[in-house]
Amino acid sequence: MTRHALVGHLGPADQYQPPAEEGVTFTRLDLVGGERRLRYDIGQSLDELRAMRVRPTEIGVDLMVVAVLVHALDTRVSRVRNAQDGWTRELRLVVPVSDPERWQAAAPVLQRMLRFLTGDHWEATFRPRPSGFASISPAALPNVEAPEFDGVSLYSGGLDSLIGALDTLAGRMRPLLVSHRGEGAVSGPQGVLFQAMSDAVARIQSTNRTGALSGLRYSLTFDKNLIAGKEDSTRGRSFLFLALGGFAGSGLQGPFDLRIPENGLIALNVPLDPTRIGSNSTRTTHPYYLRRWNELLGLIGIPGTVTNPYWDRTKGEMVRDCLMPDALRELIPLSVSCAHPSIKRFAKDNKNHCGTCVPCIIRRAAIEAALGAGNDPTRYRCEDLTAQPLSAKGKDGKQVRGFQYALDRLAREPGLSRIAVHKPGPLREDVANLDGLIGVYERGMMEVERLLHGVRTT
Repeated sequence: MTRHALVGHLGPADQYQPPAEEGVTFTRLDLVGGERRLRYDIGQSLDELRAMRVRPTEIGVDLMVVAVLVHALDTRVSRVRNAQDGWTRELRLVVPVSDPERWQAAAPVLQRMLRFLTGDHWEATFRPRPSGFASISPAALPNVEAPEFDGVSLYSGGLDSLIGALDTLAGRMRPLLVSHRGEGAVSGPQGVLFQAMSDAVARIQSTNRTGALSGLRYSLTFDKNLIAGKEDSTRGRSFLFLALGGFAGSGLQGPFDLRIPENGLIALNVPLDPTRIGSNSTRTTHPYYLRRWNELLGLIGIPGTVTNPYWDRTKGEMVRDCLMPDALRELIPLSVSCAHPSIKRFAKDNKNHCGTCVPCIIRRAAIEAALGAGNDPTRYRCEDLTAQPLSAKGKDGKQVRGFQYALDRLAREPGLSRIAVHKPGPLREDVANLDGLIGVYERGMMEVERLLHGVRTT
């Protein structure tokens, strides 16, 4: 097993060298390109935000630098090649920041949340920015109006983030939508949906507010051989996503909400079977993880509050209760929920949804529960789940079988749901919300059960 440390550097004059350490491989990541401009799309994002009169704080810039290093380590250190158990890696960040003391005080929380999110052992150390980089974010200019955003909403191009945006706009609010472009199979539809949503809202909603829909789309790529190969698990993606929201929100006036719309069933993400416990099951919007984000933002001085307004609602309830139902029905086909949208390149069928992964199953169940059977306009690669038996050893039947297993256990063991909701992570801080969490899990699974009625797996 090799331990990997990624050391951020600001400019060619930054000659910082960490002390040599046996068993640790150090890699340098140059964060500055020509003319002192931050690379990895941070400089471009600063320019785009400035055009919207949003000027992130230096701590906000620090947060994006941390996120870049986290994402690089998470996606460029192979678990197979660098973990004793085939999964758990030992990863270290060395980050130049504007306020090292403040960041070092927050390091235990940062390490804890990354450990929970990815299943790896993380260590974070911070050092001062080198001379000449004390100020990176452009200063506010006199006589320039403050931004008019009512907070930040994360926008992925999925059905939940679409509903979250529509509900916010229906309340005559003006959110700053932030998104990560990701791979091409996601980025293209994401942009198409954003434009279609803007057009639909303009037609449906009469408002005197100009520019009611504004967004920042961030792109981050690394060389495949930056550190030690490529890692496909990408459990840490949501850290980049939420960091982008904190970065943008730090440039708003005063405290702000950072909304991450996610239905309660997916947010809990209770394992379908015992093989998916721990880090094998994603925890991107789990209540424990979001609480750690609020703790981190407080420690570093960004006045944002991370909220999931749909923590106690199933996806079907989100569709049913959307405050702009006409726009939603029009836009559903353009949203992408599938875990494997890039497969359409090989299938050559231009369908964004496989129809049988976990997100697709929950999406199908939700739309059917809210709009009725036969009213889902989404094109799925596996159109009819009942057409023939699905092999549990193949991609079409594996997750269906997992849901059937979980549903069978819930039916045979009364009260199991009160135990199951604790499996993905601790809920000690959510005792007051426990009944709501149990309820949304049970109702969400009932939506899936109705969808899978009559579906056979072998």
